[in-house]
Amino acid sequence: MKKAMNQSKLNLILNGIAITALLLVVVLLFVFGEINGRLMDATEDRFNLTYNANRFMNGSAYLTNEVRAYASTGNQVHYDNYWNEINNLKNRDLGVAAMQEIGITSEEQAMIDEMSSLSNNLVPLEEGAMEQVQSGQMAEALDYVYGSDYTTVTEHITGIKEQFLDELDVRTGQEVRALRIQGDIVRGIIFVALILVGLVQVYVMQVTKKRILKPVIAVRDQMGEISRGNLSADFPLEPDTSEIGMLVESIHETKRELKKYISDIDSKLAQMAQGKMDLSIGSDYRGEFQPIQRAMSQILDSLNNALYQINQTAGQVSQESEKMAMDSQTLSNGAVQQASAVQQLSASIQTLSDQVSSTSVDADNAREASMNAAAQLEACNEKMAELTTAMKDISEASQRISGIIKTIEDISFQTNILSLNAAVEAARAGENGRGFAVIAAEIRNLAAKSAEASHNTTSLIAASLKAVEHGTRISGETAVSLKNVLDGIKEVEMIIEQISSASDDQARSVEQVHQSITQISDVVQLNSATAEESAAASEELSAQALLLKELIGSFRLRNEP
Repeated sequence: MKKAMNQSKLNLILNGIAITALLLVVVLLFVFGEINGRLMDATEDRFNLTYNANRFMNGSAYLTNEVRAYASTGNQVHYDNYWNEINNLKNRDLGVAAMQEIGITSEEQAMIDEMSSLSNNLVPLEEGAMEQVQSGQMAEALDYVYGSDYTTVTEHITGIKEQFLDELDVRTGQEVRALRIQGDIVRGIIFVALILVGLVQVYVMQVTKKRILKPVIAVRDQMGEISRGNLSADFPLEPDTSEIGMLVESIHETKRELKKYISDIDSKLAQMAQGKMDLSIGSDYRGEFQPIQRAMSQILDSLNNALYQINQTAGQVSQESEKMAMDSQTLSNGAVQQASAVQQLSASIQTLSDQVSSTSVDADNAREASMNAAAQLEACNEKMAELTTAMKDISEASQRISGIIKTIEDISFQTNILSLNAAVEAARAGENGRGFAVIAAEIRNLAAKSAEASHNTTSLIAASLKAVEHGTRISGETAVSLKNVLDGIKEVEMIIEQISSASDDQARSVEQVHQSITQISDVVQLNSATAEESAAASEELSAQALLLKELIGSFRLRNEP
């Protein structure tokens, strides 16, 4: 390593000069900042003093204008404005307080006090004017606010106001100008110091350009090549005893170390790419390369473990896939058998559904026939009631005929007695009564025949009454039987209705079962197809597992995972 001049001493001297000048500039900048701050504060105070002085004076003038406007017009608005300024706005008091807070001289305070005293002297005149306005004395009110006393005081206040503003402006202006002059002086000194620093820096640049700048540029370019991974780029600088020379030596050493690490990593990765997973990573990595060493070792361990597990898993997957294929085939066969059984069941359910539908139709027909029979029995019951009524009428008519026959028998008996009496009288009449005797005999024969006929009629009527009574009893029993039959038919009709409703429900239930069986059949067929696909997939998985096992076999793993 050749010897070279140390650049640190030269840079120390030159930089000392520049730093001294810069420190001076910094101090001056600090002083300039202080002056500039004071200047800004003085400017702001000047503005605020002027603003608050005008606020104080404008407040007093505002009161004068409002009381005069109220005295002239009598408008209540001006009265309210006056008292609003006095009680709420208080511009005069706020303006004085603000000026005192900022800072004023004793002379300025004396003028403010004098103006305040004069303004207070105007208050009685203003209140008197307002009282006159409220009393309706507008002329007297104008005398209060436009009279000589009021005008003299306001003119005096105006004179003091102008003097106060002039003196305030002069004082604050002088302060601002003095601070500006100080700032200009400091600014000039800073400018000179900066020129000195610039000259020193130009000299430093000219002196160190060849010794520092060019080597630094070369180092920068070389470091750029290294950052881009180009370790073979040409680096013409040679190391020496200077700072740059030592930096160059460090760069050369860095390139050698990086090439060594890259070569080792490339070799290890190439062997891993060839399937050699039983190699080991060296322990000569240093510094920030040690995490790379640990990471590569972890990668090798993880790959060995993963490949070992994949190999084991591939064997298990192959076995399990073969078993799955067999199970899937068995499942497929069972699904086919289930599909056939389900189809037979569906056909049986369809037959049952047809039978139930036929039963429902027969039940509807039976219900209709029962309703017709019930209607006919109802008509028979009505006719039987009419017959019973007719029997009762015949019985009653027979009773009346019996009475008539009794009357005829009485008439026959009386006629027989009359015929006997007639025969007795004819016998007494002798020859003259023979004709009458013949008539009496005929009448007696007629009475006897009538008696015999009435007796026979009575016998017939008695037999007829017995027959009518027996028929009435039979018709009543028949009516009761018909009623019982009618009630039974109605119960049968209700039962048939229930049978018909139940048949309809059974038909719907059978239809639902048929639909469910159809869905089950679809599911079974789908399961069958899925089982076949699963069997095919299992076979494919088995083939892929075998292929994976073959691929894993190309890697040379460690004895233990």
